[in-house]
Amino acid sequence: MSKVQTTMMTVLGCVFYDHNVWLVAVAALVCLAGSSATIRLFNRAANTTGLQRAGWHFLTAVAAGSAIWCTHFIAMLAYDPGAPVGFDPVMTIVSLLIAMLGVQLGFILAASGLTRQAPALGGAVVGAAIVAMHYTGMMAYRVQGLVSWDVDYLVASIVLSVVFSALALHLAMRRVSWADKYLATGVLVLAIVSLHFTGMTAFQVSPMLIDGSFSNPSALQALAIAVAGVALVILGAGAASYLIDGSMRAESYEQLRHMAMSDSLTGLPNRASFNDHLDHEIDLAAETGGKVALIGIDLDRFKEINDLHGHGTGDEVLQVLARRMNKLLGEGEFAARLGGDEFAAIYRMQGPAELPNFLSRLEMALFKPIRLDDFEVIPGASMGVAIYPDNAADKEALVNNADLAMYRAKADITRAVCFYERSMDEMVRARRNLAGELREALESNQLDVHYQVQTSLTTGEIRGYEALLRWEHPQRGFIPPTEFIPLAEENGLILQMGEWVLRTACAKAASWEPPYKVAVNLSPVQFAHTDLPKLVMEVLRETGLAPDRLELELTESTIFADKERSLHMLRQIKELGVNIALDDFGTGYSSLDTLRAFPFDKIKLDRSFMSEVESSPQAKAIIRAVLALGKSLEIPVLAEGIETHGQLALLTTEGCDEAQGYLFGRPAPLQQIVTSGQLTLTGQNMAAQAVVVVRAETVEMNLIARSA
Repeated sequence: MSKVQTTMMTVLGCVFYDHNVWLVAVAALVCLAGSSATIRLFNRAANTTGLQRAGWHFLTAVAAGSAIWCTHFIAMLAYDPGAPVGFDPVMTIVSLLIAMLGVQLGFILAASGLTRQAPALGGAVVGAAIVAMHYTGMMAYRVQGLVSWDVDYLVASIVLSVVFSALALHLAMRRVSWADKYLATGVLVLAIVSLHFTGMTAFQVSPMLIDGSFSNPSALQALAIAVAGVALVILGAGAASYLIDGSMRAESYEQLRHMAMSDSLTGLPNRASFNDHLDHEIDLAAETGGKVALIGIDLDRFKEINDLHGHGTGDEVLQVLARRMNKLLGEGEFAARLGGDEFAAIYRMQGPAELPNFLSRLEMALFKPIRLDDFEVIPGASMGVAIYPDNAADKEALVNNADLAMYRAKADITRAVCFYERSMDEMVRARRNLAGELREALESNQLDVHYQVQTSLTTGEIRGYEALLRWEHPQRGFIPPTEFIPLAEENGLILQMGEWVLRTACAKAASWEPPYKVAVNLSPVQFAHTDLPKLVMEVLRETGLAPDRLELELTESTIFADKERSLHMLRQIKELGVNIALDDFGTGYSSLDTLRAFPFDKIKLDRSFMSEVESSPQAKAIIRAVLALGKSLEIPVLAEGIETHGQLALLTTEGCDEAQGYLFGRPAPLQQIVTSGQLTLTGQNMAAQAVVVVRAETVEMNLIARSA
C-alpha cells in the first residue's frame, strides 16, 4: 500500500473512530451550506464596485468565517480524545476573529484584479486564515492528557488548506461555465474538511487518569448542535441577503427594461420595442413562409385638438386611443406609439381575409368619438399598409413603404386606409426631383411675383395688390403654388423663398404710383421664425416702402401653433406701422377670441364660400355672419374668389368692403399691370423711407428695452 493510501486510511480512521459520526455529519452540513453561501456572496462582491463591493465583502467574510469556525468547533466537539476536555473562551473567540479577518483579506485580494494570479493568491490567503483559525482553536482546546503532534500530518493539513482554497477562488473567479461555482463550492469544502481532519490526525493525546466528571459529553454534544444552529442562522441571513438582492436586481432590471421599451405617456410599446418586435415577426415570417402587415398610423386632427383645447387634452386623447388599441389586440397583433401622434401596428397574417377585420377594428377605435368634460372630439387617423414580403424585402423598405401609403391616405380625404402600391415610389421620386429643381429655380431667379388687384366695392377704386409667387418651369411649364409651396416647407426653402417674396414685393411697391398697398402672405413656417419682426423692419428700411403700405396676411392656424408668442410677434410688427390681415377666415378655427385678442386691420373671407354662394343657403348665411361680425368689430372684410356678377351683387348688397378675384383681374406680372395703365413706376419715395427709418429705430429701441 502506497504512502498516500496509508495517509488517507489513517485520516478516515480518525474521522470514523475518533469522532462522533452524527456530529461530523452536522459539521459537514454546516461546511457545505457555508461554502455555497460564501462562493455566491463572493461572486456578488466581485461583480460590484465601491461601497456595494465593501458591503458584499463584509457579508462574505461573516459567512465564510462563521462556516469555517463552526465546522471546526462542531468537529472538535465531535472528537473523542479519551480524556476530559474544556475550552479557553478567549482563545476560542480569537480563533473566530482570525477566521473572519483573514478570509476577508483573501477575498478582497482575489477580487482586486491586480494580477491574473490575484484569485489564486487571495485563495491562498483564505487557506492560511483557515489554518490559523484551526490551530488557534486547538490552542484553546484543553485536554487532560499529554499532547503530541505528527509533523507530517500537520504540514499536509496546511498544504491541503492553502492549495484547495487557492483553487476554489480561482474557479469562482474564472466563471467559464455554469458549473464553475459548484466546483468552487466543492473545492472550498475540501479545503476546510481536509485541513481539520488531517490536522486532527496529527493531534495525538495520551490521557491522564482523572475523574471523567471533569467534562460532560452530553453537554458538549448539545453545545455542538447549538453552534450548528447559530451557524445555519448566520448562513441563512447571508443567503437571504443574496437572494433578496438578486430579486431586487431582477425587479429593477425588469422595471428599467419596461421603462426603456414602453411609452411613458400611454404605456404602449415605444419605438425601440416596435423595432424589436418587427424584426422578430419578419424573421418568423421568413422561416415559416408567412406574411407580416405593417400599419403606419397618423392622427388627423391631433394638432387641432392641442391648439383648441390644450396639450393636457391632447395627452388624454392619446391615452384613450392607446387603451382602445391595447384592448382590441389579439394573438399575433401588436401596437406601439412611435412618438407624437404617430402610432404603428403589426399584424401576423394568417389568411388574406383576416387583415381587413384587424384594420376595421383599428379604424373603429381611432374614429370613435372621445368625450372629454363638456365637449367631444373625433380624432380620426390615416393608415398606410405595407406587407412583407409582398411589398418589401427587409424592415427598412417595409417601414418606408408603409409611410408612403400612410401619406397617400392622409392626402386622400375619401379614405382612411391606403395600401402600398409600387407607383407611390415613382411619386416620391418625382417629388424629390421637383424639390431639387425648386432649389435651382430659387438660385437661378426662375421664380416671379405676380400681382392681383384688390378693389373697394363702395367706390370701385383700387385699394392695393396681393403679391403671389409663381413658378414657370423651363420644361414643365406653370407649376401651381399648391404644389411647390408645401415642397418648400418640407425641404427648408420656405424661409429663403418667403424673404425673397417680401423683399421683392416691397421694393417694387415702393416705386408704384399711385402708392397702393401690397399684401404679402406669410407661411406658418416663416411666421414661426423668431426674427420675423426684425426681417420686416430691415426690408422696409432697405426698400423705402412706407410701413402703412405693407399688409401681411396670415391664417388663424398659423397663430394657434403658439398663440401667446404669435400675438406678441404680431404686436411687434404692428408697432412698425404694418397692417395685418387674417386670411382664409371662415375655414379651420375661425375663433372670435382671436379677433378680440388682436386688432386685425382686415378679414379675408375664404374663396371657398364664393363658389357656393349662389346655390347654397348655408354659404350665404356664413358670408352674412362674417360681414356682420366685421361691422360689429369695425374690421373691414375682403372677399376672395369673386368670379361672377351674381357674387359681386350679393356682396355689394350685404355691405362687403373689398373684393378680389378673376372678375376684377387675374394675377399678372407687374409689367403687364403697368402696361394696362393701372400703375406707373417712379423713383424711390425718400420721405417714405425717412418715415420707415424713424419708426424702425423706435421699434428697435423698444425691442432692446424688453429684452433687457
